[in-house]
Formats: sequence, structure tokens, C-alpha cells
Amino acid sequence: MTKKQKKNLVRIIAAAVLFTGGFFVPAAEEKFSVLWFVRLAVFLAAYLTAGWDVLWKAIRNISHGHVFDENFLMSAASVGAMIIGEYSEGTAVMIFYQVGELFQSIAVGKSRKSISDMIDLSPDYANVERDGEVIEVEPDEVGIGEIIVVKPGEKVPLDGVVVFGSTGLNTAALTGESALRDVAAGDEVLSGSLNTNGLIKIKVTSEFCNSTAAKILELVENSAENKAKTENFITRFARVYTPVVVIGAVSLGCVPPIFDGNWSDWVYRALTFLVVSCPCALVISVPLSFFGGIGGASHKGIMVKGANYLEELARAKIFVFDKTGTLTKGSFGVAEINPVGLSEEELLTLCASAEKVSNHPIAKSIVSAAEKRSLKAKTDSAEEIAGYGVKAVVCGKEISVGNARFMEKLGIKPEETPVAGTVVHCAVDGGYAGNIVVRDEPKENAVSALKRLSELGADRKIMLTGDRKNAAEAVAKAVGIDEVVCELLPDGKVEAVEKIYAEKPAKTALCFVGDGMNDAPSLARADVGIAMGALGSDAAIEAADIVLMNDNIENIPLAVKIARKTHRIVTENIVFALAVKAAVLILTVFGIGNMWAAVFADVGVSVIAIINAMRAMRTGNLQKSL
Repeated sequence: MTKKQKKNLVRIIAAAVLFTGGFFVPAAEEKFSVLWFVRLAVFLAAYLTAGWDVLWKAIRNISHGHVFDENFLMSAASVGAMIIGEYSEGTAVMIFYQVGELFQSIAVGKSRKSISDMIDLSPDYANVERDGEVIEVEPDEVGIGEIIVVKPGEKVPLDGVVVFGSTGLNTAALTGESALRDVAAGDEVLSGSLNTNGLIKIKVTSEFCNSTAAKILELVENSAENKAKTENFITRFARVYTPVVVIGAVSLGCVPPIFDGNWSDWVYRALTFLVVSCPCALVISVPLSFFGGIGGASHKGIMVKGANYLEELARAKIFVFDKTGTLTKGSFGVAEINPVGLSEEELLTLCASAEKVSNHPIAKSIVSAAEKRSLKAKTDSAEEIAGYGVKAVVCGKEISVGNARFMEKLGIKPEETPVAGTVVHCAVDGGYAGNIVVRDEPKENAVSALKRLSELGADRKIMLTGDRKNAAEAVAKAVGIDEVVCELLPDGKVEAVEKIYAEKPAKTALCFVGDGMNDAPSLARADVGIAMGALGSDAAIEAADIVLMNDNIENIPLAVKIARKTHRIVTENIVFALAVKAAVLILTVFGIGNMWAAVFADVGVSVIAIINAMRAMRTGNLQKSL
């Protein structure tokens, strides 16, 4: 508990002691007698001890034009009860209201802590080497290219590359994974990781404001701004609901006694009506449930940008996947070399020379294969053509390397290669020179992840790729994908997502899952965009609604289960709160309900709803059930 919460607890206990003491003072037979004043003083002391701040907030809000809120309702009801002589009940209303507020504060604090513990990424300092000395500075004072020293037990303050030493990094705060990640010279490291056992030196590759830790912290801080539709509805509902019930209470206290003259009884019912009608349970528990769900997801390395995306994911039935890096490992390897009129080494050398200018994983795999064979790739000039391939001049020869569409565009008929994989064709001076087959293996856990999505009610599972049909269908069959859209140009993915979106049922959400590097338009277009393995990727953090920090595809069904559990808890709280309040309101109108029932309908329901909302933070059982 915080200091403020402890102070409030002490205040509640003091008020409760005074409240209990009031019952030991005998009830006075006459008003304004000594005994009457003593009893009033004790209950009034208990009332003011518990509720002075509520009265002050109500007065301050009214002066600012904000009349209809829970402070006004509690103040009006409790002051009214004190005026008509119901001292114990008026005091009880205020004490139990403060108990509910304390529960709310503790619950929110626990939920916030569940997130802040997970993203305790921001380092306090950085040890930087300058002029032969290691000095301690603020992380934002370190520039790109500088060398920082990270000792055992310290957090990595900035993104960079290890230039000295080796160690095991605890990346749980980033990925939710407990296993250590071994790093040595040449390996990339991300800010927010914890150095466990060895001293390392890191060359900084990004400023602190652009570091992974800073991006994730900003993502979480902004998540509260993206409210779910249910949250917005409850907020609008409370704005209308509260004035209506106040008018109803005034009518209940003023109209019936005109006919029967029993003013005291009807005023008491009206005050009870006010206590019952306080919308605390709804206003508190709904956002707390979503906040708890976001916190629970963060413990599993699932970063959700806002409650609205959690709500959308709960109704997702259509899942569209990018292939490379999402369903497959994204680490290509050369499987076959099929030359025409050349040797294997010559074909590989020419292709690698052209592909040196490209950052595409397939291009890198060809360059890597040539390096492994100690083949030297030389390029006079080169130009990458998006969606097709690369044109280059190598040793005076015009080399064209790319897909079958590229060959057809050049008027060259490529040879068909009936194998599973991506075929990279090569032409030399306008003549076909052969092809290289590059293969990307499916992820081991992709099959189980897609199976679990089906068990969760996924109606359609679709894979989008630029690969040719036989390679795409081979991957789809291996992982259990229902539909395949292949041979897509870069802008073709967005068009495919648009088409699927237009076909989906109105109340069904579409979820796009990509690697976050080149899928930004599709991630943004879907109802929910999930970036896979996008740790440190600007494109992912900017475009995706949910970021899976640990590259684990099995976290997609887990995220769906967390979203659905959260939505179920929200629904339970709304139904429970409205049902109890409606029942007590009806009893109050007919004189059956009293102030004690009203206290339960307000504070009791709020506490129960808050406790229920806190269940959203617990995700361990969900993962075990997958």
C-alpha cells in the first residue's frame, strides 16, 4: 500500500471506531437534550473523519459546473440522512463509500504495478567511455557510436552491438521469456535487458529517445488513451444516467408526500435512491478490467496499445498471416542451384553480385551462400526493382536476378522448377542462365498455434505471400492454413486485406499478423494488427495495435484468450451491477429497501466488481489451458 492508501485506511479505521462508539450512546428520548447532542457529536465526528474530502470535492466540482458525479450523490444522500435524523445510516454511507474507494485505489495500483514491473526498462544511468575513462551519465546524453560499459546486475541502457565481452542477458522485461539470451562480440542487444554475469562493452546504435525501452514505455503510457467502445459507452451512459436518477430521487421525495403527507418516509426513500444510483461499480470496474487485461498480457510479452484493440481481438474470427518471418522462420537457405550453360559457382557468383544491393532475406541468403564457398561477388552497378528483383552490371555483363514475373517482363521464358521453395531466376545479357531455389522452413510451433486458433473459433485462416503458388501451398499445407493468396506484389497485400475485409460479417473482426517490417499498411488496415517478432522495429511499434515481443506465434491464441476473458469479465460486471441496482431501486420505491441495502448496492457491488475485474490480470491458467 502507498502512503496515501495507508493514511486513508487509518482514517477509515478511526471513523469506524467512532461510528461503533455511537451505538454505545443511548438514544435520547428528546431532541436537543445532552444525550442527543453527545450521540450526534459522535456520529458527526465519524462522518466528517470519513467524508470531509468527499464533501469538499462535491463543493469544488459544483463551483466548476460539474454537478452530477459520485461525490455529489454521496454527499447529498449522506447529508440528507443526517438532517432527517438517520445519523448511523448517513455515517455508514460515507464510511463504506471510502472503503470502496480504498479497494479501487489498491486494485488500480496493483494493476499498474503489474505493468510497471514488467516494463521496468528505463535505466537510471549509462557508463560511457570518454577520454580513456568510464563516467556515469544520463542515458539521453550518450550519442550514437559511443562505447558504453554494462556491468553484471546492470540494465542495458541503450540499443547497440557488443564489441567486447560475453554474458547472458535477461530479456524477461522485453519478451516475457525467462531463459537467458547469450550474447558475445558482434551480437545486437536491446535496451531494457538485464546483464546477469559478465562485463560487456556496447557500441551504441540509437539515441535513448529512439531506443527499444523508450518506445515500449511510450506505447504503454499511451495505451490508456485508446478506450474500448464499452468504456466510452459507460462514460456516456453515466453522464445521462446520473442526472436522470437525481431527478427521479427528487420526484420520489416530493411528489408522493403531496398525496399522503408522509414527507419523512419519502425523503428517506429518495436519499436511499441516490445512494443506490451511484454508478461507481460501472465507472470503476469496466476500465479496470481492460487495464488488468493489458497488464496480464504484458506479463506474457504481449504489448497491447489500448483497450479498444483488446475488445476488437475478443471478437476476431478471421486471421490473415504474412508468411515470411511470421509462419516461417524467415531464415532462408539455398537449397538448389540449377545453372543453364554455366557452372554452379558461376551462377551463384553472378546472382550474389547482383543481390548485394538488396536487404531482402532471400537476397541475403544467396550472398551468404556465395561467401561460404569463398566466391567473390563484384558489382559495377546495380538497381533494385521492387516486387521483381535486381538489375546489375557485373564484369561488363548485364545481370537480371528475380522472380518469374521479372523474367517474363524482360521477355525471357524461365524454366519451371517443381520444388517447394522460392525460385530466384537469373538472366545474363538477355539469355536465361538458370535459377537458385531458396527455402524457408515453417516455425515448429506454427501448427499448434493455428490449431488452437481453430479451437477458439477462427472461421478463416489466410496466408498472404509474394511466393509462387507451389511454394506457398507447401508452407500452407505444412502449418494448417485454410486459404492462400500468393504471387502478390508489395501493394497486393493491402488489396487482399481490403477484399477479405469487405467479405467479413459485420460483427466479426479481422486480425492481420505480420513481421512488422514491410507489413505496416496491412497492419494498419485490419481491425487488429499484430506484429510478430518485431522487437525494436519502428514499423511494428508504429503500425501494429498489438506487438508480440518474443516472436512466439503461440502467443496469438493466448492473446485471444486474454481478450475474451477480459471482455467476459466486463460483461459480468455490467450485468451484475445493473441487475442489483435495479432490484434495490425497485425495493426502495416500494419502501422495502433501506439505506443499508443501498450501501450494499453501491459499495458492495463496487467491491465485488473490482475484485472480479482484478481476475483479468491473472493469465497463468490461460496459458496452461492452451
